[in-house]
Amino acid sequence: MSIIAKNKGNYELVPAGTFPARCYSMIHIGTIQESFQGKITELNKVRIAWELPTEKKEFVPSEGEKPYSIGKEYTLSMNEKSNLRKMLESWRGKGFTVDEAASFDITVLLGKPCLLSIIHKTSKTGNEYADISSITTLPKGMECPKQIYESFEFSLVNFDEDKFNTLPDWLKDKIKLSKEFKHIANPGAIEINNDDDDGLPF
Repeated sequence: MSIIAKNKGNYELVPAGTFPARCYSMIHIGTIQESFQGKITELNKVRIAWELPTEKKEFVPSEGEKPYSIGKEYTLSMNEKSNLRKMLESWRGKGFTVDEAASFDITVLLGKPCLLSIIHKTSKTGNEYADISSITTLPKGMECPKQIYESFEFSLVNFDEDKFNTLPDWLKDKIKLSKEFKHIANPGAIEINNDDDDGLPF
């Protein structure tokens, strides 16, 4: 599931193309319910975001030019068929061993460069949005400019209220629906089962 950048209102559509990018944000959404093929499933989700340091615009007058950014949600699973693992292997340019997959800390992605391809799509409601089509390692000889946005990490395992309050309302509202947040808000009201977290840090 991609984070939609709508081409209307105050939203700025991320340019389509292939660009050097750098991971700068990792936000643990938590275990939420999603509908897939008519069935309700519970998935532990994370939102990873990248900045495009070569693609800038003055989004707010007087603040100067800042890079576009785009994010995507992944299920926190290193199963061989998971989208997160496929993305990471494409980014790394190599697969994971069994031991690596069992203990991979995804927070090491923060600050790491990659080559990111973005395409524009049209939703069922007619809105145009930007979608990440591929993430690969930077080609030999290509460099990614230094990171501009400060790295940001938010985890429901080590909840930080100050960090939570800096998130946009739509993302806070989504996190509030998670089992982990409900447990934080009302300890003992719900049991968190971490048996299927695949050893991931969140």
